[in-house]
Amino acid sequence: MTKFYHPFHLVTMSPWPLYVGIGVMGMVMGLAEMMFFSKYNLVMLSFILFIAIMFVWWRDVVREGTFEGWHTGYVIKGLVVGMILFIVSEVLFFFSFFWTFFHSSLVPTLELGGHWPPEGVEPFNPFQVPLLNTVILLSSGVSVTWAHHCFLSGEMNKAMDSLMITWGLGLYFLLLQCFEYFTASFSMSDSVFGSIFFMATGFHGFHVIVGSLFLVVVWVRVIFGHFSSKHHFGFEAAAWYWHFVDVVWLFLFSVVYWWGG
Repeated sequence: MTKFYHPFHLVTMSPWPLYVGIGVMGMVMGLAEMMFFSKYNLVMLSFILFIAIMFVWWRDVVREGTFEGWHTGYVIKGLVVGMILFIVSEVLFFFSFFWTFFHSSLVPTLELGGHWPPEGVEPFNPFQVPLLNTVILLSSGVSVTWAHHCFLSGEMNKAMDSLMITWGLGLYFLLLQCFEYFTASFSMSDSVFGSIFFMATGFHGFHVIVGSLFLVVVWVRVIFGHFSSKHHFGFEAAAWYWHFVDVVWLFLFSVVYWWGG
């Protein structure tokens, strides 16, 4: 075996970054083709390629950290910093939506009728489905915290149960969000209110999908015994991301649904 005199992981050459770049380029071209010519072949093919490459790439990362032992303490510190910076970038992403919302709502223009919400737009009642979704996400935050305590104490069976509850609540949230969209009295093209509402809540829903998939993968890895009480950063990254999704929803509920409506 080769002897290394440093604690860092120097990855071997991999074809996956090149293939991901090809998939992303195909998705951009396919989206343009879909919007201008109503053709879906390229965007669907590129999306399938992108998902497949992500699966095999992350499979390699799991193998490196779980079975080959490359994720040393120094490597995990780097992963922690990377996850923190990623969440910071997501905070700035959603900050732009809130900035747009406050810019349009605090001083409504004459084109909006001089008041907010704009004339003809009937917003949702915040104390119906939005409040239920708030309770669901807060409950999922409690269950994922319970899972963290189970990991630290080595109770993997309880960790599996709490993780299943968490991603199950995430799926329930998404079903209610779809129901809300189908029953909406306005669309994305109805004034700046509709545009901001569906962009902000839609991207949050996309993040819930990503977070739920993240938790499902962690749940499957727990079943296969990939984690221990001292080596479970994959779960911690998923938990941080889920708590970020919870906090963003609290701001969306307070600002967009309650105050802005």
